[in-house]
Amino acid sequence: QVRLVESGGGLVQAGVSLRLSCNTSGRTFSRYAMGWFRQAPGKEREFVAAISRGGDSVNYANYADSVKGRFTISRDTAENTVYLQMNSLKPEDTALYFCAADIRSTAQPRAVEAFYDYWGQGTQVTVSS
Repeated sequence: QVRLVESGGGLVQAGVSLRLSCNTSGRTFSRYAMGWFRQAPGKEREFVAAISRGGDSVNYANYADSVKGRFTISRDTAENTVYLQMNSLKPEDTALYFCAADIRSTAQPRAVEAFYDYWGQGTQVTVSS
């Protein structure tokens, strides 16, 4: 079983930055690809960013077009944590943000939530204009 706990959300003004963290239990964190997804009120959950397995020689990242150039995903294997650095936040980034683990990941991180096996409870990000 993998337990994921997100933190770092909050209420901010447009244009500022936030960094979300997702701490993962277990000794096999480096084997998983990790992803961030978000769900805005009244909308379906959508892909934000993903990063490949920590044990690979090269980490690949994948981003939704809506966040490309503003958000950066990274991971710290020693801390069992994946981060989402969010810059230049916009009101349309307001959502509940989830991290997820893909335990059967391929070399390239996947953007489809059906591939993700474990999910956190989410952390709320609200961006005011």
